Amino acid sequence: MQYLEFEKPLAEIEGKAEELRALARQNDKMDMEKEAAALDRKAETLLRDLYKGLTAWQKTQVARHPERPHCKDYIEALFTEFTPLAGDRNFADDHAVMGGIARFHDRPVMVIGHEKGHDTKSRIERNFGMARPEGYRKAIRLMDMADRFGLPIVTLIDTPGAYPGKGAEERGQSEAIARSTMKCLEVGVPVIATVIGEGGSGGAVAFAAGNRVAMLEHSVYSVISPEGCASILWKDAEKMREAADALRLTAQDLQKLGVIDRIVQEPLGGAQRGRDETIAAVGKAIQSMLTDLSGQSREALVKDRRQKFLGMGAKGLAA
Repeated sequence: MQYLEFEKPLAEIEGKAEELRALARQNDKMDMEKEAAALDRKAETLLRDLYKGLTAWQKTQVARHPERPHCKDYIEALFTEFTPLAGDRNFADDHAVMGGIARFHDRPVMVIGHEKGHDTKSRIERNFGMARPEGYRKAIRLMDMADRFGLPIVTLIDTPGAYPGKGAEERGQSEAIARSTMKCLEVGVPVIATVIGEGGSGGAVAFAAGNRVAMLEHSVYSVISPEGCASILWKDAEKMREAADALRLTAQDLQKLGVIDRIVQEPLGGAQRGRDETIAAVGKAIQSMLTDLSGQSREALVKDRRQKFLGMGAKGLAA
């Protein structure tokens, strides 16, 4: 288990418990289980206290935890008969974006998401989840296909933001993001979006302009990263804690503002401590949101999305 900065006290306690158990395994005559169990109870209490009042910056750290389940994990666990579809039919295939036809609870759907990768090799291949223009154009192509065949669209968002490189800008990054966002808004099928980690900038909005938007409890969703915001406002990236608070990027803040519709609870200690439980909870949320939209006409679905985004933020104006 990789520990975050604010989890260091927890790391010490759990480390000591593991040391005691390691000693017992080496020597059959040593019985350390009682002492180790006491440390386990102490660790659980500390974990509960730590996660009871996470700051916005701490939630950002949890959302970025490398051991959280990623898009590929959700697709493998929740969807059957997944058939990946590659390429934007123009330039290349962007491995930061996964997409294809699958079955969800035996219902045909189109699933699209950002994939960060799980080790050094796959993270480089996936560009750490930062899509280039061809990734968004691939998504547009898949959304068009879903619209043509009446398939609900399920998106899984986990990106620091769109890739900011020179080549991406030369190939029309902003235009591709804008068209992907527009496509989400105009298709005549249900669009269900879930932020499973980071929802960064326009790179996230391009997949999140849906009829229903959910967020995991410790995920974040913002127009800019706390570090980027701090660099612009205070010329100091180290003020990211203040920036995180000001951005109101947590699921709890965004639900109050009406930006998202639902918060999916995570296990104690975050998704990284209960991957299977987290994936199952996201699956239940997706099923519930799809059920809410089932049977609605094309016109009703488009109108629902329009009204949702026109009214966004109204809930928080008086706060």
